[in-house]
Amino acid sequence: MARTFDELVAMQRAADQAHQRVERLRDDYGPPAHTPWTELQNDTYDTAWRAWRDLARAVQSAVTEYAREQGTARNEVEADVKTTARHSGLRP
Repeated sequence: MARTFDELVAMQRAADQAHQRVERLRDDYGPPAHTPWTELQNDTYDTAWRAWRDLARAVQSAVTEYAREQGTARNEVEADVKTTARHSGLRP
């Protein structure tokens, strides 16, 4: 499925937001080795972690496909997508 650069940026932003959610849960719950988590906390964290993993996997796959279609180095596309997604939204 062909995607535009802007779609890749949106996907990266979604993955970044999901990662931030995982980090917030870790901060809120504390280290599980020191403060055992409840079943609800475990389920919430696992769901958030899976969402982040799936979104990150999807954006990586889409970046690879986009780079191939554009004849551009994958690492350059990835860097451009991340830079645009994480900063003022300006395309490099």
